Amino acid sequence: MVENRAAVVSLGRGFWTVTVVLGLLSIVGIYYWITAPMDRIMPVVGAQPGEQVDELLRFMAASGTALFIYVAGYIVYFCFAFRAKATDGPDAIGVQVHDNNVLEFWWTLIPTLFVVLLSILSVRIWYQIQVAQPANGLVVESLGHQWYFTFRYPQVNGEVTGEMHLPVNQPVVLNVTSSDVIHSFWVPAFRLKADMVPGLINTIRFTPTVIGRYPIICTEFCGTDHGIMNAQVPGENGKPNPGAEYVVVDSPADFQKWYHGWQVKNASASNALPSTSGTISLAGGDAAAGQALFAQKCSACHALGPFSQRIVGPGLKGVLHDPSHPNLVDGDPANPADAAKILQQGYTGDMGHMPDATQNGISDKDIANLVAYLASLK
Repeated sequence: MVENRAAVVSLGRGFWTVTVVLGLLSIVGIYYWITAPMDRIMPVVGAQPGEQVDELLRFMAASGTALFIYVAGYIVYFCFAFRAKATDGPDAIGVQVHDNNVLEFWWTLIPTLFVVLLSILSVRIWYQIQVAQPANGLVVESLGHQWYFTFRYPQVNGEVTGEMHLPVNQPVVLNVTSSDVIHSFWVPAFRLKADMVPGLINTIRFTPTVIGRYPIICTEFCGTDHGIMNAQVPGENGKPNPGAEYVVVDSPADFQKWYHGWQVKNASASNALPSTSGTISLAGGDAAAGQALFAQKCSACHALGPFSQRIVGPGLKGVLHDPSHPNLVDGDPANPADAAKILQQGYTGDMGHMPDATQNGISDKDIANLVAYLASLK
């Protein structure tokens, strides 16, 4: 049986002329995005992986420009090339093109390859910012308030105000949250932004690479004075913005000087950010206090049952006394000191991710109490 097919429609020489013109315009657009200085539209990069973010933007802008030129150009061309003729009847329909297997193959394959490539490039950057654990990273916490930011550092009591100082070329793990409403922490020169949500800690990882002073901007409307949480917005009558705050990248020596100054200044304050390195003394751990803390901090992810009774992480009953599981999830022996190390430094592996002491908001004393409680479970 012979299938009825529409007559083959010639695209004509005009189509290929338009294709060549669109191709040349696309090359110009791609060349612009490859070579144009990014500081025309954004601040100079001050941290890694900022340059990789810029390269991803170049790739997306170049490919998006070419795609727009071709799609828009062909739409305009086809509107003229296949417009209705004066001789067409009132019930005439346009040219029907179907069953072109070659065309369908290519318009499926090319977008698929593009999406896969874009996904690979994006995930590589995302992994560095969200997952990778830098060696010797400085852990800092930023809290959003109406209408200002504060910062917390290991071994600095209380909260630092005005500026967040960081040493150049040292990896940083920045945990952000909020004390009241939703804010957002954005440093344009670092190409990093994270929402500050009450009760939730978001983490970004980066390495400052250029000494300088970089404005912090809240990009989430947070109330009547939201605008002053933008260091680039002038204050009343052109005066300096009273809520302006900055990230200051120092040389290691200048950072240590600043850091020591705040240790002295806040010596009598409380609420120091827990350390994620060093040895924790387990002497004086209180099992009863650890039980209360376990219910508050740990019970959402860990059951008081055997190792196999998982919620998110394994069951912890008898975790330090179970001969069938002589090692902890990180492979270290199941003893109090190594359990304390996981509570202090966190864990990422086959069993999932466990936040460190800073993210969980637990002190060295809290860790000692939790380990005492775990040791009492037999």
